[in-house]
Amino acid sequence: MKVRFGFVAMSTLLEDASPSKTMTYKTFSKLADREAAVRRLVSIAEQNLHNTLRILKHSTAHDIQMYRLSSKLIPLATHDELQDWKPYAALQQAFKELGDFVLKKRMRASFHPDHFCVFSTPRPEVLINSKKDLIHHVVMLETMGLDERFKCNIHIGGAYGDKESSGLRFIEQFSALSPRYKHRVTLENDDKTFNVKETLAAAEATGVPMVLDIHHHMVNPGDLDADELHQVIWPRISATWERERNRLGLSSEEQLPPKIHASSPKSITNLRGHADYVEPLPLLEFLLEAARTTEYLDCMLEAKSKDSALLQLMEDMRELAGRDERIRIVDGASIEINN
Repeated sequence: MKVRFGFVAMSTLLEDASPSKTMTYKTFSKLADREAAVRRLVSIAEQNLHNTLRILKHSTAHDIQMYRLSSKLIPLATHDELQDWKPYAALQQAFKELGDFVLKKRMRASFHPDHFCVFSTPRPEVLINSKKDLIHHVVMLETMGLDERFKCNIHIGGAYGDKESSGLRFIEQFSALSPRYKHRVTLENDDKTFNVKETLAAAEATGVPMVLDIHHHMVNPGDLDADELHQVIWPRISATWERERNRLGLSSEEQLPPKIHASSPKSITNLRGHADYVEPLPLLEFLLEAARTTEYLDCMLEAKSKDSALLQLMEDMRELAGRDERIRIVDGASIEINN
């Protein structure tokens, strides 16, 4: 099984390369000239997109082919007081440059809309804002020229006192979306509410692929043990990706592999928090099991040290490969597992 590793948004190795520079609405509203204030927002967004391209180039220099784009590329893009502002046309060239680079280098890019993008909500105004946020992310992907292989990852949302009803409400409200938006989504288990089994059921019901977060599963396992995870649940998760490849007319698992998230607990007293780096052995344990049935796998690292954590993990994998013939280093950001 070939495994590619990626990281999230920020680089800790590049200087002055934040893709998430912003302006608060308070600052925006104090500017007397609204047109000048909007131009300032566009300028900040252009800088964020430029820095994102720098990060992508830095990534490819280290063989990294997975990257999660910042959701904060355009400041105030979905703010209620700026509903008449349509920033995408003004940023089209910068977005296209990003998309062209992603396609040329055959990278896997994605978004993860913020936690307030929840389709299990019972509140109509929250549902409206959730749709608005998802649409914003999809339009950014479209402006980059990236097709439906490129996804937005979300969680089911809150339980609101009745998890079963909330799960059913998610299915109903998400299913009501246009295919333009539904086909851009992957669904991930969370660390407090909807566990792997529950998330998989929702993914199967809505016809979207599921992203397995193995750290979230560790702290919110439900009644799922390791044997059932590997023997029953993982094949079903993989099948959600196979269905998506079939829908898109892709002929190989390599073209859109199953995707997982990996991170390590911050501390013994803060199991849900993400550590700076990723412990290699628990991750390797999962990969060895997945390799029994999976040919290609993409693994997004959600470590606080971002690209530094990825490169450190590769150093750890090189050390392990020297002692374990089942592990082979492919390049600077991917390995092969033979089990």
